[in-house]
Amino acid sequence: MSGNSNMKLSTDKDVKDFSPEQDRLYSATHEEILSGATADVYLVRTQEILAREGKADTIVTAEIFPSRPGILAGMPECLHMLEGLPLEVWGLEEGESFEPKETVMRIRGPYSLFGLYETALLGILASSSGWATRAAECKQAANGLPFYCFGARHIHPAVAPVMERAAVVGGANGAACILGAKLAGQEPVGTIPHALVLILDDTVKAAVAYNTHMPKDAPRTILVDTFKDECEEALRVAEVLGTQMEGIRLDTPGERGGVTEDLVREIRARLDMAGFSHVKIFVSGGLNPEKMTRLAEAGADAFGVGSYIAAAPPINMTMDIKEIEGRPVAKRGRIPGVIHNPKLRRFM
Repeated sequence: MSGNSNMKLSTDKDVKDFSPEQDRLYSATHEEILSGATADVYLVRTQEILAREGKADTIVTAEIFPSRPGILAGMPECLHMLEGLPLEVWGLEEGESFEPKETVMRIRGPYSLFGLYETALLGILASSSGWATRAAECKQAANGLPFYCFGARHIHPAVAPVMERAAVVGGANGAACILGAKLAGQEPVGTIPHALVLILDDTVKAAVAYNTHMPKDAPRTILVDTFKDECEEALRVAEVLGTQMEGIRLDTPGERGGVTEDLVREIRARLDMAGFSHVKIFVSGGLNPEKMTRLAEAGADAFGVGSYIAAAPPINMTMDIKEIEGRPVAKRGRIPGVIHNPKLRRFM
């Protein structure tokens, strides 16, 4: 759906007359976003005032820049919002790094066509780039080992797929959220939760049931911290599944001390001594880059990262008008005229 195919809120009366259903999910629909219903109200009032002053279609050049360095994500959504509009749009490529105050997006055209979208454009880039940047930090800490985004449970479901896709842009090897993974062009990752082990009342029973009922291409990585000592459970499952077993997952809760380097070292040693060197150790639960580095050194093979990525602070984005009818302008504190950036690519 292109950005100009929906009725837009264009006057203060439109805002007053807008009456969304209350018995609904509180997340905005695509149609509401494109109509301007998620915009700051002063942007609608600006559109109305400019229209009454005969200035609505003034040709302007606006630039978006960040407050701190990071990894860009969200550009495809921004372009989708502007799709079909007679605008010139430049931007950084998705997944490219940026520095503070570097121009990451430039839009040129009649202000009436895109001014209403300032809130949404900034919000998309701010949140998605924040998530992607946290994922890039995890990638560096993993030092070549795979890690996956498990953050959907820490965030509103309406934006969970946006977050997990952004994590993949930032370097995650995959995502657990079905829609997030699919939007990133991947299949979702994950095996079993504690719920399955609790209901079947035994880790080995859960492992055998998973191995029996799941397709061959589903990874055989079994959670081993539900009932008994992790080392004991890891060996019990490995003895039953044998060469079919790909790995174990450690998600020991904080109440039991969490997953420690010593625990990883002990499990690795015991698996190796029992002839199960092929079994990988997958760690999840409260991870951050510092913990990932330590656990990798102890012998962990892969990671699931949730809250660290999901709770990423947005990277503040600002949109400034830098030209009006080709004339350089700027508010106080900013340099008039467009800021040259050779990294920008023209998208529209």
